[in-house]
Amino acid sequence: MNENQSDLTDLASEANLSRRSLLKRLLGVGVLGWLGTIFYPVAKYLVPPPLGESTVTSMKIGSTEEEWSEPFKIIQFGRKPVIVLKDQQGNYRALSALCTHLACIVQYRREDNFIWCACHNGRFDLAGQVISGPPPASLETYDVNITDDDEIWVSQRQV
Repeated sequence: MNENQSDLTDLASEANLSRRSLLKRLLGVGVLGWLGTIFYPVAKYLVPPPLGESTVTSMKIGSTEEEWSEPFKIIQFGRKPVIVLKDQQGNYRALSALCTHLACIVQYRREDNFIWCACHNGRFDLAGQVISGPPPASLETYDVNITDDDEIWVSQRQV
């Protein structure tokens, strides 16, 4: 009878341990699930979604009959700023408005006939080539087309 009793107590203690460990595991899974419902939305908020690149190839920016307050306009061409200017001869030109040095926005100086970056005094000619200053490369150029209706269209240069 002692052997039977010891066998029964061994079985009972094993059953208690397995119940206890089962309850601990269930409680642990429940706590992890609760923490997941708290932190998942926070993590999704903090990590920005991937943005697709805009595929703008051309856009209308206005009419030749419009008066500009400045001798240039800076427009958003997709996700890139582009400077559109009317030079002293009346020709329209379009170039990237981001300086190739530190990506500052450039300006057109009509009286001096060059494009100027105010950040570090970088200068570009009207073809986008570097004249002076720290910019390491030329500005990207865009095509400007004027339609029969006197509309000004800017498009990516075909390579």
